[in-house]
Amino acid sequence: MTLTIYQIDAFCEKIFKGNPAAVVPLEKWIDDELMQNIAMENNLAETVFFVKENDKYAIRWFTPEAEIRLCGHATLASAHYLFEHDNYEGDVIHFHSHLSGPLAVTKNNKGLELNFPSQKPSLSQKPDFLEKALGCKVNQCAIEGMFLVAEIESEELLKKLTPDFNLINKESPDLGIIVTAKGKEVDFVSRFFHPGIGINEDPVTGSAHTVLIPYWAEKLQKEEMIAHQVSKRGGVLHCVLKEDRVLISGTAVTYLKGEIYL
Repeated sequence: MTLTIYQIDAFCEKIFKGNPAAVVPLEKWIDDELMQNIAMENNLAETVFFVKENDKYAIRWFTPEAEIRLCGHATLASAHYLFEHDNYEGDVIHFHSHLSGPLAVTKNNKGLELNFPSQKPSLSQKPDFLEKALGCKVNQCAIEGMFLVAEIESEELLKKLTPDFNLINKESPDLGIIVTAKGKEVDFVSRFFHPGIGINEDPVTGSAHTVLIPYWAEKLQKEEMIAHQVSKRGGVLHCVLKEDRVLISGTAVTYLKGEIYL
């Protein structure tokens, strides 16, 4: 069996930036174990698989270690593949995840716009290990599902963080840590750490922004915002809170096309 694979950099305008995803279009589903092994072999933050089902695409995302519930950058990369390489007609692509429900990507003047569920976090106590693991003071914490939001003092401090990933993995393997601060030139900035699923730091994390957008919308009293994930590769996201949904826009570029031999 031979499968086609693309590597697409999402939330960027040129290669070597943003967040790379492996995109594997399928005609029909293959075994879960095989998808996990492909993701492990690719060794990227996410490998995405999808199958056309009537007028929608069923979609699944895998890190090198586990299937995950939702992934923004790999969904953006999938839509980029369909628009740019599969001659998709129309401006809206409908996806469906068995873990996250209906998702959509629309082509607009900002690039590609993800329509995802909003996940507003609730304020919580700081875990005892958190400040030691991050190496800085945390002003406020909030939690929603698999995400822990840690707001710190400044963008400068955020960029300098060198977290203790072993401690995070030991104390909180199931939680992704979103560290965030008010931005200097954008509305808010962030970095994302989740060693428990094999991702010490994710370059640009669409799913984390489903939590960050309602968090900062309330703080800033704004529904439209610009965000910057200040990882080494980095990425800019145009964000809108729209009732119980978030709209996240960005662009993507294709890095490579290849074949998987199984």
